[in-house]
Amino acid sequence: MYGVILSNIESPADLRKLPVSDLKEVANELRRYIVDTLATHPGHLASSLGTVELTIALHYVFNTPDDKLIWDVGHQAYSHKILTGRRDQFPTIRTYGGISGFPKMDESPYDAFGTGHSSTSISAALGMAIASKLQGNLDRQHIAVIGDGSMTGGEAFEAINNAGVSKSNILVILNDNGISIDKSVGGLSSHLTRITASRSYNQFKEKMWQRTGGDHAKSKTKDFLSKTLFVTKTAMLKGANLFESLGFRYFGPIDGHDVDNLVKVLAQLKEIKGPRLLHIVTKKGKGLKMAEKNPVIYHAPGLYNAQTGNQINNAPSESQPPKYQDVFGHTIIELAEQNDRIVGITPAMPTGCSLNMMMAQMPDRCFDVGIAEQHAVTFAAGLAAQGMIPFCNIYSSFMQRAYDQIIHDVALQRLPVILCLDRAGLVGDDGPTHHGTFDLACLRPIPHLTICAPLDEHELRHMMFTAQQPNQGAFVIRYPRGRSIHADWRQPMQILPVGKGRCLQEGHDLAIVSIGHIGNNAISVAQELLSESRIQIGVYDMRFLKPLDTTLLDTIANRYRHIITLEDGVVKGGLGSAVEEYLLQRQSSSPLPSIHPMGIPDEFITHGSITHLQHQCGIDVEGIKQRCKQLLGL
Repeated sequence: MYGVILSNIESPADLRKLPVSDLKEVANELRRYIVDTLATHPGHLASSLGTVELTIALHYVFNTPDDKLIWDVGHQAYSHKILTGRRDQFPTIRTYGGISGFPKMDESPYDAFGTGHSSTSISAALGMAIASKLQGNLDRQHIAVIGDGSMTGGEAFEAINNAGVSKSNILVILNDNGISIDKSVGGLSSHLTRITASRSYNQFKEKMWQRTGGDHAKSKTKDFLSKTLFVTKTAMLKGANLFESLGFRYFGPIDGHDVDNLVKVLAQLKEIKGPRLLHIVTKKGKGLKMAEKNPVIYHAPGLYNAQTGNQINNAPSESQPPKYQDVFGHTIIELAEQNDRIVGITPAMPTGCSLNMMMAQMPDRCFDVGIAEQHAVTFAAGLAAQGMIPFCNIYSSFMQRAYDQIIHDVALQRLPVILCLDRAGLVGDDGPTHHGTFDLACLRPIPHLTICAPLDEHELRHMMFTAQQPNQGAFVIRYPRGRSIHADWRQPMQILPVGKGRCLQEGHDLAIVSIGHIGNNAISVAQELLSESRIQIGVYDMRFLKPLDTTLLDTIANRYRHIITLEDGVVKGGLGSAVEEYLLQRQSSSPLPSIHPMGIPDEFITHGSITHLQHQCGIDVEGIKQRCKQLLGL
């Protein structure tokens, strides 16, 4: 199952006992174990296949966990988990009760820093390096592994700018595969390509190094050579090396799949102090041909045949509801065909959010801005300021990174930016770094925002149609990952009355007031309780969190003694808080009904299937039923 050598590696200490000549076989066994396991236990495949040799070399050369190894995002850290005492647990990855799909500090001492969002590793490594220096530990190494996609994130540049003048003992490994999830875009990608492609410079560099004594050269000679190479590199590459301009010593590019050379180079870099950057070139999906050919699809391919790499066909039939993401993708094309001022924006997730559909048909009106959520929002604001109608699609948990831009650049200026927050609510196996549970609560206090969430795909289309109407201002539409409700999704779009909810089912015993897709659980509860116990539950879909339909709330409060609010966001600050605030403040002679918010509790929710997580939070159908019965004394 594990391979002969891998079966004897319980920790990096065991790995370091091996001769270098065995490391290629370790890489083969690791790669096979990852491919075999993820075929039936889905996870992030291509990224981890691309960093197998790098992971081995890092743990072989450096004294982890005393030396600190920080992975950016963490998609690529599966080999790391296997080599650091979690080999036997690996099949549980991303499952409820199993190990996390990302580095997690409380899971292992080898996970030096928790990750999940991009572009954080250099900042964290620099903080650790400064701490070690202040504590007198001058020999500890601090290594940040970051991909070329993550390097486009603004925080990475901020950290490099700071680290370059800090003189701290930090090594950045730039894993350059030309792919983040979708293909890398922008000026940095072009810069890295020029460096990687300059064979003449790399040959010249190697010859100069050897002729001046190589590793055995005197320090003055090395310093002279470094300055000479910087000038030469600037001339040969027709521009300065970005990283050396910012104070890093730059090495590479080298082959990221040559484990013997990686060990040699890392051992040399270990002896050099100060900020260093090693540029390695890898292939995402390395070792599985289908993943190498289709790295975007095989980033997280689901179930596949471990021998051939072919995905196991789980394509939906025409009778199945579509994914919300695909409804967005098709609908924005329809709207853009009718309105030439509509444009689409995404921060590096065109395939995930289905904006790639519009990109294929209208490439001049779609913009992938790289992993740069702050820029995406202000870029959208700039477009809106000049009369365009931008649909800016960002995953809910990544939107958190652009909170200031939403306030300062969009809402304050009342610009008609349409923020489509994909993956809202519980997302499942990716866990707490990716759950989109804070959006309703954190956006509700911002003036001049309209905030809504669709019950189903028909409502999503109506909300998108409504948002792009004249004089609507800034509009937030949040919707979940996964399938919607109806197979006949392509219904005519209509303008919704902004700030107005609706009654889905009349009742008299108790009311459930919901927002978004989770309202379908309320519908099921009402139907089951009526069938089982003749209990009549009123079900209300608020549609809009802001502005809140206070007229509808007055009607509900006057009719029911108990109100349950239901949302798939945090209960603190979301729909439940909004309803309580209003009903407590309103002037009425009627007695105040009891209000019972249901949603995500005040804690970070682990990873697992959405079914498991809803049950844990008590917002699955059974949990809501039990709450209803409890309130009614049954």
